[in-house]
Amino acid sequence: MSSSCVSIECSAPAPASKALEALIKILGLNDCKLQQAASPTIKVSTKNLLMIDGGSTSISATTWMGCARALCKQVPLSGLWGNDNLEESSLVEAWMESATMTLIPILVCDKTDKIFYQSVADFADKLNAVFTEKGQKYLVGDAPTAADVCISLWLAQACDKLSISDLPKETDQWVKALAKLPVLQGFFGATLKKSAAAPATTSESSSDLSSDNLVVEKLKEYQVEYSSYMHTHCMTAEELVANVPIANENESHTKNLFLRDKKHGLFLLSVLPSAQVNTKELGKMLNLKGKTNLRMADPALLKENLGCEPGTVGPLAIANDTNGNVTIVLDAGLLKKSKIHSHPLRNDASIVLTPTALQEYIAKTNHEAAILEFEEKIGSATPSPKSKPAPKEQQKKKTQQKQEQSKKQSGKKEGTLLALQWEKEKDFPQWYSDVITLSEMISYYDISGCYILRPWSYKMWELIQEWFNVEIRKLGVDNCYFPLFVTQDRLEKEKDHVEGFAPEVAWVTKSGDGDLAKPIAIRPTSETIMYPAYSDWIKSHRDLPLKLNQWSNVVRWEFKYPTPFLRSREFLWQEGHTAHASVEDADVMVRQALELYRKVYEDLLAVPVVPGYKTEEEKFAGGMQTTTVEAYVPVAGRAIQGATSHNLGQNFGKMFDIKYQDKEGKTAIAWQTSWGLTTRTIGVMVMVHGDNTGLVLPPRIAPLQVVIVPIVSKKITMADISSYCEGVLEDLIKAGIRAKFDDREMYNPGWKYNHWEQKGVPIRIEVGPRDIENKQVRIVVRYSGEKTDMPADSLGSALVTKLEEIQNGLFQKAKTYRDEHLVQVTEWKDFVPELEKHNLVLTPWCGGEHKDWEEWVKTKSREESLASRGEQEEDERTATSVAAKTLCIPFNQPELPPGTKCIASGMDATCWVLWGRSY
Repeated sequence: MSSSCVSIECSAPAPASKALEALIKILGLNDCKLQQAASPTIKVSTKNLLMIDGGSTSISATTWMGCARALCKQVPLSGLWGNDNLEESSLVEAWMESATMTLIPILVCDKTDKIFYQSVADFADKLNAVFTEKGQKYLVGDAPTAADVCISLWLAQACDKLSISDLPKETDQWVKALAKLPVLQGFFGATLKKSAAAPATTSESSSDLSSDNLVVEKLKEYQVEYSSYMHTHCMTAEELVANVPIANENESHTKNLFLRDKKHGLFLLSVLPSAQVNTKELGKMLNLKGKTNLRMADPALLKENLGCEPGTVGPLAIANDTNGNVTIVLDAGLLKKSKIHSHPLRNDASIVLTPTALQEYIAKTNHEAAILEFEEKIGSATPSPKSKPAPKEQQKKKTQQKQEQSKKQSGKKEGTLLALQWEKEKDFPQWYSDVITLSEMISYYDISGCYILRPWSYKMWELIQEWFNVEIRKLGVDNCYFPLFVTQDRLEKEKDHVEGFAPEVAWVTKSGDGDLAKPIAIRPTSETIMYPAYSDWIKSHRDLPLKLNQWSNVVRWEFKYPTPFLRSREFLWQEGHTAHASVEDADVMVRQALELYRKVYEDLLAVPVVPGYKTEEEKFAGGMQTTTVEAYVPVAGRAIQGATSHNLGQNFGKMFDIKYQDKEGKTAIAWQTSWGLTTRTIGVMVMVHGDNTGLVLPPRIAPLQVVIVPIVSKKITMADISSYCEGVLEDLIKAGIRAKFDDREMYNPGWKYNHWEQKGVPIRIEVGPRDIENKQVRIVVRYSGEKTDMPADSLGSALVTKLEEIQNGLFQKAKTYRDEHLVQVTEWKDFVPELEKHNLVLTPWCGGEHKDWEEWVKTKSREESLASRGEQEEDERTATSVAAKTLCIPFNQPELPPGTKCIASGMDATCWVLWGRSY
């Protein structure tokens, strides 16, 4: 009889939950019933039946890997989690983590993003390398593990969702071999169904394209010959070209624009995906009289006149324009194609018909199409018939592409399963995501915009905290802590302040099953939480100055696309709040805090910044004046606000009644400041210094400054080399260096090199038999690749100096790059071209109070930038707009000759202002 009773509660979202279901079956956990839920969770409770009080223990997990691990640990002898072999267990976990970051987002996402296809292809190639280069039959060891079971199912499901049928040979055989295992029969369903990525046209009777579709009804009514096929959802022409390729180059998808002019009405343009549409010239091409201002029409007009949603429009939608409000315009280049593919009021299907049939259809809707010639974009992926390359040229190009891809793949590090898949210069956002996850800085969480800070990144935040606490104590600032919640009345007391944060405030409205009498806000910042207490505490001039700081988390429910560290819905920060008897004292505090922020960036993170004032448009909501430090991100060519320090004036003092008796016995209102620094600092540091291997950490912020890697071989064992390495370690620690001796025996030296390089450790020490013989070590510097042999004697003091050299070298490298991309411009015609070169732009300005001209620059720069790229609009939720914004009015002002004019208004300039595209 067993002395314990185990109960397992497990839930997860479909379809990825199939993998956990398969594990449950393999492990024979018949009492575990898998429930459907929005996120993976598991709770394993063990009750000891021999204990009088029925004592019990429980473990729980809320990630895919955690759930899988907890299931496998219930039957240790199954070997599904590596047979208690530490190395195998680590490899299983590495594969599971990689898969959950790559495949799970594809399965749980409602939409289909074009990046998903590349992600699946890259992941399948990574799997294939294991089977071909290493000759393995399974991912880990000689038998299937949980990694094989889960990843094969997830990969198969991703392929089904994206209609991918062409996997690398060995990967394909691996999936099929697992699918044939008796215990997994029925789990793979329609795995790798033979639906080619290129559309195979089907007849109008396709069961997927409903016959009650208005376009289909009209085609039948007009007796127009056509065919149709289903495909993945595609919102844009670019997605169609990328995700639904057409084998016949003489056929084409369409790009469709629905435009509005206040004077001339509505226009539906259907053109080649490669066509370049200039809306300013379009009016002339259409012979519209007078001034024209053709703009993208809003979705409401699209729905009202063409009966469709954004992303589903096409020329066939003209049948819905029964009132004749819309003029349809066709691209002459499109009509030269043998067949045209277009959406039938939905973006997961296409209708195929000849140009003649399309024109016949349009005529029967009582419309006459205007046919215009449009130029094609230079370098278009869809060449016109005139520019069609010769077959030999095409084959040569394909061969070159394959060779480049092969070089890229062969450049991956061997020995680690989680090498970077993206290059910083080619795909900066994907590179950044790769670096912060594979270096074990963050893990993704099941609430969008929220992230887990792993020990490696949290240690960096602790190092910032430790340094900052010492410095603020010198200024007489004390640490404290205030509650997380704020009442609606308090939050809304300062009108401008709450308006600045209102869209981002998260509210608590329920407690258990009941509704709260009044909603409670989660702090977006703490002014309205702290200042009622200041009103209670400050009664006399003797109570001033009051200088407090708190380390806390805040929640701002961002609607822009979140990015770890840079733009998240919850983040960590410090916020200082002080009260003073005079505006002069408050100004001193503001500049002292900002100077600390400059030092955090430049002295700790080795990131150069530009200190300055914010304009009236960009200053803190409800404040009198905002100062800032602005950083520059190489490659991306964008600026990013590093930290801000605000003089709040007496505004909040009046609102919260922070009054005191001055030295003359008169009632006065306190002058206040607030200043904050967030975990954004870490993200900026990663983007500035990281490379295509991984993190590059400045020594002062590195959790480990030095790692010792022993070179073990048949000639020398770990036991032989350990004492020497431990002696070196002791010397480093005595010198105050954060160091580690990596004595893990399951990994070879090459794997360790890759691992610590990816994590950005500034110095690696290599110790081999020859080093011991010569009483030396080999030093390898992460950021430069420099290799030097150094004596082991007094190594600690020598490396202290070396670490300072590295710190200074990283700062100078970043500063040089930043300075090369900071330019002065005095005429508007040069402004956007310099932005396009990824530069920060310093211009003469008529003053920070001119909000109207600042908005003009934003709008004008956006329009000109989009036009130069042949684009019409950008996603309103993007955090990386092409529009320029003011970063700051730098403290350090270049000479401004008398009579210099503002770049926008033409008025006399009063200062120089720094512009850039910002995160």
